[in-house]
Amino acid sequence: MTLKWLLGLLALSALAGPACADPASAPDARVEVAKHIKGAKPEDLRATPIAGIWEYTHGTQIAYVTADGKYAISGDLFDLGSSANLTEARRRDLRVRELAGIPEDQMLIFGSPDAKYTVTVFTDVDCAYCRKLHSQIAEYNRLGVRVRYLLYPRTGPATESWTKAEQVWCSPDRNDALTRAKLGQELKTKACPNNPVARTYAVGRDFELQGTPSIVLANGEMLDGYEPPDALLQRLKESKQPH
Repeated sequence: MTLKWLLGLLALSALAGPACADPASAPDARVEVAKHIKGAKPEDLRATPIAGIWEYTHGTQIAYVTADGKYAISGDLFDLGSSANLTEARRRDLRVRELAGIPEDQMLIFGSPDAKYTVTVFTDVDCAYCRKLHSQIAEYNRLGVRVRYLLYPRTGPATESWTKAEQVWCSPDRNDALTRAKLGQELKTKACPNNPVARTYAVGRDFELQGTPSIVLANGEMLDGYEPPDALLQRLKESKQPH
C-alpha cells in the first residue's frame, strides 16, 4: 500500500465527525463505520476476524481501520493457525475483479482461446525483460499459456514509451506492431483517441507494480518479473488456477 494513500485515509478520518445511530433501527454495521471516514462507502468495508477492526479497500489497496475511524493499520493480516495471508488472498480477489472489468478487446492477446491457462501481463515496449518474454511468446503458447497484454509504459504519460504504447494500439495490426516495437523498430502510426493506455496504466498503478513485466495469474496471484516459459508453466501447474 502506498504511504500517500494511508496518510490521506488518516487525514480524512480525523476530519470526520461522530456518527449518530438511530436506536429505532438496526443498520448495516458498515454504514456506521463508513460515517466516521470521509469519502468511504459501506461497500468499501468488510469485517475482519478481529473484533472492532474493519478492512477498508480502495481499488486493490487495503488498510485496516478501527470502528471509530481514528486509526488505520498498514500491513498484511495473517491467520496464525493456518499461516494464511488473509490480506494477500483478498488482494488476489480484488485483482481478479478489476481485470474482469477490462474487456479483452482492450488487450493484445497471443494464444488460443482454448489454451489451458491464461495470464495477464503488464508490458512496457522498452523494457528489456518484457522484450525477452515476448521473444518467447510462441513457446508460451505452445505450452498452453495464452498471454493477454496490458500496455503499461513505466515512464508514465508524455514520454517516449507512452507514445510507443499508443502507436502500438493505434496500428492496424496491433499484435504485429507490438512485436515490431519490441524489436526496436520505429512505428509511423499516430496516436488515436480513446485508446486504453491511460486506463491500463492506471490499473497497473493501482496494483502497485514493482516493475515490468508483471504477470497476473487467473487466480489473482501476481509475479513481479520475467518467468521463462517452462518455469511459468510449472508455477501454473502448482497453483490452483481456474481454466
